[in-house]
Amino acid sequence: MSNPISTPMQFKNHKVFNYTLAGRPLVVETGKIAGLANGSVFCRYGETVVLCCATASEKPRDGIDFLPLSVDFDERMYAAGKIPGGYLKREGRPSEKAILTARVIDRPIRPLFPKDLRNDVALTLTVMSVDPDCSPEITAMIGASIALSISDIPWNGPIGGVFMGLVDGEIVVNPNAEQQKKSDLQLTVAASMEKVVMIEAGANQVDDDTMFTAIMKAHEEIKKLLVFVNEIIAEVGKPKFEYPSCELDHDMFDEVFAFCEKDVMNALDTDDKNIRDERMVPIKDAIIEKFSEKYPELPAMMEELVYKIQKKIVRRWLLVDKKRVDGRRMDQIRPLASEVGVLPRAHGSGLFTRGQTQVLTAATLGTLSEAQMLDGIDSETSKRYMHHYNMPGFSTGEAKPVRSPGRREIGHGALAERSLIPVLPTEEEFPYAIRLVSDVVSSNGSTSQGSVCGSTLALMDAGVPIKAPVAGISCGLITAEDGSWDTMLDIQGLEDFYGDMDFKVAGTHKGITSIQMDLKIDGLTPEIIRRALEMTHIGRDYIIDEVLLKAIPAPRAEVSKYAPKMTTMKIDPDKIREVIGKGGSVIQKIVADTGAKIDINDDGTICIAAVNSEQADAAKACIDAIVFEPTVGSVYTGKVTGIKEFGCFVEYAPGKEGMVHISKIAPRRIEKVEDVLKLGDVVKVKYMGLDKKGRMDFSIKDALDA
Repeated sequence: MSNPISTPMQFKNHKVFNYTLAGRPLVVETGKIAGLANGSVFCRYGETVVLCCATASEKPRDGIDFLPLSVDFDERMYAAGKIPGGYLKREGRPSEKAILTARVIDRPIRPLFPKDLRNDVALTLTVMSVDPDCSPEITAMIGASIALSISDIPWNGPIGGVFMGLVDGEIVVNPNAEQQKKSDLQLTVAASMEKVVMIEAGANQVDDDTMFTAIMKAHEEIKKLLVFVNEIIAEVGKPKFEYPSCELDHDMFDEVFAFCEKDVMNALDTDDKNIRDERMVPIKDAIIEKFSEKYPELPAMMEELVYKIQKKIVRRWLLVDKKRVDGRRMDQIRPLASEVGVLPRAHGSGLFTRGQTQVLTAATLGTLSEAQMLDGIDSETSKRYMHHYNMPGFSTGEAKPVRSPGRREIGHGALAERSLIPVLPTEEEFPYAIRLVSDVVSSNGSTSQGSVCGSTLALMDAGVPIKAPVAGISCGLITAEDGSWDTMLDIQGLEDFYGDMDFKVAGTHKGITSIQMDLKIDGLTPEIIRRALEMTHIGRDYIIDEVLLKAIPAPRAEVSKYAPKMTTMKIDPDKIREVIGKGGSVIQKIVADTGAKIDINDDGTICIAAVNSEQADAAKACIDAIVFEPTVGSVYTGKVTGIKEFGCFVEYAPGKEGMVHISKIAPRRIEKVEDVLKLGDVVKVKYMGLDKKGRMDFSIKDALDA
């Protein structure tokens, strides 16, 4: 049989585009990999490589009133030279960081799709190589934007993204790994050429002016990047495909709106979500009774129809009448309440209420060995502070079973976690692992920021010596076609659903600790961003002073009686082997004798956890005895434990014996040790150092004059 003949593969459409971003090469390849996707790019930033693919279904999905968009940030462990943990040794469900990255990329991309597009759209961002100095998250965001832009999928991009740091007071674009360790700011900004479309930040109490400057500097960098992206689109971009519009019938909407406008206005005019929902039931019934014969498709579109009717009314109130659904001023916060110690057995607990939004947060303190172990593509392997967020169905009056946390729950928990990290004490100051669980027991908007406030209460109630209390609040936005706009403080559910922005900011009096911005329009101007920062600063200052600190003015002086009592100590790393003992025999005996739990780090740091301080002190004393080393010239009180012809042995510390030569027992010459000492005598000994043979040398007679 003859050998099969093959000609060399020719990638006729292969293009390579080069750019320099923050001093590092950004290389975008098209036309070579994943050619069956609607749009794909092989995006390299330094030695970070992400394959970004955008695909769309040929037909719209029936029976839905939203864009079915999915964004997946798919981490390959080989990207960091790692083999996955676990029994299967392959990648499983996305890591928490991968989920959060997918959300960060989803938020700026989603508002730029046509409002009436119902085709399934999938963005798959596969991380194949990781350079610690070149963020795979930013590489994926840029690659996703380019893949969508050059595809035939309708999308009103492109956008660009950068990561900003604050190192030694200087704002840095895309800081490298070493700079990130020292940075007081972790800011991700996405923007179009005209406006900022996404902000996500964690910060070490950074002031408003510095944050604003960093956002604006990020936008300037993105504008330069987008010039490069537009060159790629111009060369290889495809025409966008046509799709059937899924907008509501305008005639139907106008007729129904005229019929029920006043009734819906009356239904919405209350601060009670339950009353509002009750009032809407007969209105929906009346709409179906009057119009279902003329518009047979109306029952299937009822939810979208009612949504748009309410949206039109609420937006008109906000824009024209400056009226909010619950009657508040645009800068007024809903009624507030806070309470601590509501769960007697939890180590700390806080209940925070803002209008009909209510969050109960519980704090649990554990040993450092209970820190969460992480298995991902970055260098972080564990974290001692964990924040988990739950929002069960009953919080919104829905009858649905409890499920494992989704992307929204994971995202809100991470936001609250990021908000509080800057004020937590170090391991040396407070040697505990800390877990917070925020349970949303009632929801009518801004639950993530409610969990920030509840968490501050729980931490202080648990006796965690935080540096400053943290509060969180949101700012909304309403815009008109003529370009006019207005903002509102502390948005509730309807203002979130029907408004254009949810700008969440958490922080202390001193500065910002986190930002997360959800947007439904094509971007924000600098003036809107500045206003949002000012409004949220005033709001969080009020919450801290008038609500949180009135519930608990300072962290409790001691941790709960139900929390483990922790003691830390530092020993010479060379002594760790002695403390552990052969096969763990020594440390196991200490644990059995004292009832304490002991964790030993490679640097010699030992953390002792016990039910009470007596057990912890006993365990510490045992370890002190094992690692104790006498100081030359110091005098110790000990007990005679052995007598020999050449001298005696004295226990100068628990479990530690030293020898005193017969010539150093008394000021005069003695024939026998027994002439002066007997077993059990308590004597003072002075440590003289090592003798010529390297043995410890003690003296009783020299201790007499000390």
